[in-house]
Amino acid sequence: MPQRWYNPNMSYRERVYRTEAVVLHRQDLGEADRLLTVYSLDYGKLRLIAKGARRPRSRKAGHLEPFTRVRLLLARGRELDIITQAEAIEAYPGVRDNLIHLGQTAYVVEMLDRFTVEREVNRTLYHLLIHTLERLVDCGEPAAAIRYYELRLLDQIGYRPELFRCLGCSAEVRPQDQFFSPAEGGVLCPACGSRQKDARRISLAALKVMRHFQRNTFAVATSVKIRAQVYAEIEQVMEEYLSYHLERKLNTPAFLRRVRRMMHEGLKPDSVV
Repeated sequence: MPQRWYNPNMSYRERVYRTEAVVLHRQDLGEADRLLTVYSLDYGKLRLIAKGARRPRSRKAGHLEPFTRVRLLLARGRELDIITQAEAIEAYPGVRDNLIHLGQTAYVVEMLDRFTVEREVNRTLYHLLIHTLERLVDCGEPAAAIRYYELRLLDQIGYRPELFRCLGCSAEVRPQDQFFSPAEGGVLCPACGSRQKDARRISLAALKVMRHFQRNTFAVATSVKIRAQVYAEIEQVMEEYLSYHLERKLNTPAFLRRVRRMMHEGLKPDSVV
């Protein structure tokens, strides 16, 4: 992995490098530039400048939209590296169909962004990201894609929840409803969970699905039909677990709840401002 350093005496060949990446988010910089955060195959998370990307005739602009998978040619800069060329590989147009799809994609990206640091390479995480973006478009069950992504990402960053043995007494989990504690890092038996302040009840059905997702490939994990109520319960468990480890709440779950609530009231997601 190249180090983040700059020497004005470097040759052009020494200054430039290539990578494949997914654009996580962007913001305007100055009058014509953009500051982008991407997650790359070869260098992990990067903060980059796209000079002139906001100009009407910019060739880079259309290739650097959020959630786009792109090939980049980069040049080392004094503070931030510079995007000199960009070519879109996949724009995942289905993720922009409505605000629900957009919010789900933003959640996937936000979680990756929050749990990673700059220039820490993890190719498995990169492939997990692009596979999840594909699944959100193609698999027909976004809830499955997101719940699977959460558990796999937690495996990669060292926060894998314990789902098979009680973290209080080490007893193997019995086939009954249990407790889940973010602070302890996973499941607690009824006896131990009732004494843990932050523990919440988790149904046997939800625990079985989480264990099934944790142990299997996506194809195997999603080969059985799972009720919407079970996915909803796991969503609440995971939101609390992620918030505990981040020491703050993610932004997108609240946005998605708002959109769903307005849909329930008869408004189309596209009409939500």
